[in-house]
Amino acid sequence: MTNFSQADEAGYFGRFGGAYLPPHLVEPIAEVKAAYAEARNDPAFMEEYAHLLKAYVGRPSLLHFAENLTLHLGGAKVYLKREDLNHTGSHKINHCLGEGLLARRMGKKKLIAETGAGQHGVALATAAALLGLECEIHMGAIDVAKQHPNVVRMQLLGAKVVEVTDGGASLKEAVDSAFNTYARDFEDTFFGIGSVVGPDPYPSMVRDFQAVVGREARAQILEAEGRLPDAVAACVGGGSNAMGLFTAFLDDEDVALYGVEPAGRGVGVLGEHAATMTTGTDGVLHGMATKVIQTPEGEPAPVHSIASGLDYPGVGPQHAFLNEVGRVTYVSATDVECLDAFQLLCRTEGIIPALESSHAVAHAIRLAPSMPKDGVVLINLSGRGDKDVDYVAEVLASR
Repeated sequence: MTNFSQADEAGYFGRFGGAYLPPHLVEPIAEVKAAYAEARNDPAFMEEYAHLLKAYVGRPSLLHFAENLTLHLGGAKVYLKREDLNHTGSHKINHCLGEGLLARRMGKKKLIAETGAGQHGVALATAAALLGLECEIHMGAIDVAKQHPNVVRMQLLGAKVVEVTDGGASLKEAVDSAFNTYARDFEDTFFGIGSVVGPDPYPSMVRDFQAVVGREARAQILEAEGRLPDAVAACVGGGSNAMGLFTAFLDDEDVALYGVEPAGRGVGVLGEHAATMTTGTDGVLHGMATKVIQTPEGEPAPVHSIASGLDYPGVGPQHAFLNEVGRVTYVSATDVECLDAFQLLCRTEGIIPALESSHAVAHAIRLAPSMPKDGVVLINLSGRGDKDVDYVAEVLASR
């Protein structure tokens, strides 16, 4: 049986992953790897982490049967894993608390990270405030404008928000900026990467902290339906919410797994989408070997998505591996499909989803009607859409 979940000792999932680092970062990243290997086997560390998930985050998050949406689609039952109900409003708090606890264990004084939609930044700032750490968040200028409420939240929580104006001024540039700052100040600083991306051990570590989503969802759907779902869907940018959900079902061959990428304005034009699995080629980005959307010159290309958290030209290496071995099917949804799904969920279920999560909802809208009525589709609703409502209103008005 293929080992879908574990990287090898060098951090590779098949041929994807590893740690491609400048010489001065080899030692600090190795320090993180050693510290995490020790912490994950320390019952006291894991007990404190589990306690915070329950007592602070509010886990387990609910599994909601979307009855009205199911009736509207006329096919399979649709269930939503409600990560939007977590403290801070998304799945990001799951790994941010883990990273914050690890940073404190290592004696670090400061957390630094990138953010796109701002949800990771808010969650990391929250963890820093709770655990008594400083926090610095790098965010592209485009996203600062789109996600202003989350900028205010980060600042209220005590974080320093660095607006990045280089290049496309979006998530990729924010990652670059944060890495450059970390390289100058790693002795007292922990890099809290926001997805299952980056050099080993981050893809595995963030996935492990997010795996609670899948463990809960699996138990909840078995209780609700007496069986596993036929299909599971989650949006994919870097891919942390998807890996968190997928991990519990990877060995269940009868469960179809769908990662939904942003097709933006259409995948036919470079710079108009961020569908890495559809158009990406092998490359190295932010310390990992993975699939990358690249220019003809081999540089990371400009990308676009209506959802700031998916606006990334790469993808987590485990996703690239799961695509290559055929265990997960990667599809895409356009900005228009995303907006339509956003509005439909609002009006049928009274739930305002994040634009990122709306990509997964969009695929379920396509999928469910073609399935039998006793079928089951499970969607990871990775975040709430409060952060997006002003931007969505502008976009809809411009239509």
